Amino acid sequence: MNTQLKKGILEMCVLFLIQEQDMYGFEVIETISKDIDVNENTIYPILRRLTKQGMFNTYEKQSPFGAPRKYYKITKSGEKYLHVSLAEWRQFLKGVSNILGGYENE
Repeated sequence: MNTQLKKGILEMCVLFLIQEQDMYGFEVIETISKDIDVNENTIYPILRRLTKQGMFNTYEKQSPFGAPRKYYKITKSGEKYLHVSLAEWRQFLKGVSNILGGYENE
């Protein structure tokens, strides 16, 4: 899959997961990697960039396993961006399905 396309899709997945609940970086990686082949070299840059763009706020929370963990919390801007991204994604998938026919269920 094209790297830029994959990064855009992963960005949307990261936003969606953190919208559901605040998460720390490795937790995001573990959750996504259950379904998509990713590693920390892909996810941490996305987290940093989205935080820099104001999509997330961060805070630290003590971990029972050692050092405090950095948690990501979606902002109102992040929620709006996710909403627009999901609408565009669904429209894109609908168009691709229309062009390819019945392939979306195979």
